Amino acid sequence: MSLDPPTLTTARLQLRPFEKDDLGPLFELHSSAEILRYWDAPPWTDRSRAERFLAVCRRLAEDGSGVRLAIDLVSDGDFIGWCGLSRWNPDFRSASLTYCLSDRAWGRGYATEAADALVQWGFDTLDLNRVQAEADTRNTASVRVLEKLGFVHEGTLREDCVVNGEVSDSFVYGLLRRDRRTATAGSGR
Repeated sequence: MSLDPPTLTTARLQLRPFEKDDLGPLFELHSSAEILRYWDAPPWTDRSRAERFLAVCRRLAEDGSGVRLAIDLVSDGDFIGWCGLSRWNPDFRSASLTYCLSDRAWGRGYATEAADALVQWGFDTLDLNRVQAEADTRNTASVRVLEKLGFVHEGTLREDCVVNGEVSDSFVYGLLRRDRRTATAGSGR
């Protein structure tokens, strides 16, 4: 079953399916060593990587295993990153959350706002019961995003990847449907 990538609008952001025009900004995002300092893959050096990324986005939607959406500012249409749900398993009603934002968008709550909209879409449209996310243990900003969204720290994967040539640990976070209901009821959403 294929998935139709949605267009989601929040107060400040629009999450939308990727387009061919996103190749340049996407390459710029993923070629930055600073932005990818906690990422489990090196910065891109070849522009064809952006084309392969878009091909994977299409394949995720076509095979029904997830969606990746570009994130634009509503105010000026500026591309600031992307957010995705992957590894969607309809039998287990679970998926994994990933996001990557430009450093010029850091510290403004955009990651939280974008991930919140996509996670809500996942619960509403995909009937998810669980969303999982992982963050490098040194990435305190990403940990804060997940905790603001109500994700619960469930454990640590010891030395599970190599980041910039250095063995690294990852925190595992999970958000259950029932926890989401409790969190949104308390927040007035």
